[in-house]
Amino acid sequence: MHVPDGFIDAPVSVAAGVFAAGAVAVSLRGARRELDERTAPLAGLVAAFIFAVQMLNFPVAAGTSGHLMGGALAAILVGPYTAVLCLSVVLLLQGIFFADGGLTALGVNITVMGVVTVVVAYAVFRLLTGLLPRTRRSATASAFVAALVSVPASAAAFTLLYWIGGTTDIPIGKVFTAMVGVHVLIGIGEAVITALTVGAVLAVRPDLVHGVQGSLAAPLKLRIDGELVDAPAATRDPEPAPARRSTRGFWITGLGSAFLLAGVVSFYASADPDGLERVAADQGIDEKVEEHGAADSPLADYGVGDIANARLSGGLAGVIGVSATVVVGTGVFWVIRRRKEEPGDAPRDRDHENA
Repeated sequence: MHVPDGFIDAPVSVAAGVFAAGAVAVSLRGARRELDERTAPLAGLVAAFIFAVQMLNFPVAAGTSGHLMGGALAAILVGPYTAVLCLSVVLLLQGIFFADGGLTALGVNITVMGVVTVVVAYAVFRLLTGLLPRTRRSATASAFVAALVSVPASAAAFTLLYWIGGTTDIPIGKVFTAMVGVHVLIGIGEAVITALTVGAVLAVRPDLVHGVQGSLAAPLKLRIDGELVDAPAATRDPEPAPARRSTRGFWITGLGSAFLLAGVVSFYASADPDGLERVAADQGIDEKVEEHGAADSPLADYGVGDIANARLSGGLAGVIGVSATVVVGTGVFWVIRRRKEEPGDAPRDRDHENA
């Protein structure tokens, strides 16, 4: 649902840009609490993985496709503040280098795809994991529902912005019905991808899933006279915590998967217009669409301009995109992480590390 230039008028686009900038600023501060020496590079990996999977449009109806937005996936894996930054990095690189999503509409896209999806998905996920049994299966199911709800919520947010500042006179009821309807279908695909990914990570490294930290291990129960009761708290000194497992193998596997998806699998993605493009064409929203400011980019439309072979051109563009996203994303998150070590935060961090 990358909104191009010309769909939303200038005042609303500017207002959305201000809101998006504020959300990014808040997220920069919040991410300092979510990131540590292990999760900083993993956040860059999550951003790269989302970039790769967004290239895989899947069919949802006759002549219509959809793709992952990634807000739910990022929020559950690395936390909501870091997730907003992940999506912002992806959308910024897509807009500047790949002419995907308007440059003047960048604030709209960050608001709709990078803030609304994250906030809604994480709220739903935390609500469900608090109500359901604390198991990996329940966490995976919660991820499915959270992702499913986040996509039509994003479509509703776009409809609200279009109602306020749309550049064509279209009955807003028709826009809302069409947008939410098709994005419910896209949300099913988003939910499947999110649940499969979160479930796979939970199976091998549950310690790396931010959304379930400290919530999977249920308190020990004892059966006394046929009834289950909480076991008494241990009175002896706890044993030292085991050393943290390395994330290198997980990081390499994840990055390799992103390269494979963007460089090879993306060639087989659906070529049909996505949900927003289809609705825009059917409802006349695209009457005043503007040419993208980066239309002359050598990577525009996810292809390398000087390479005639479509498979090679698209695959190379995907590899370049993943590489750029992981480098920029990891760099941003390492800077945020290092700011925790500034004088104002150093004593607390050292005490935590020495504990």
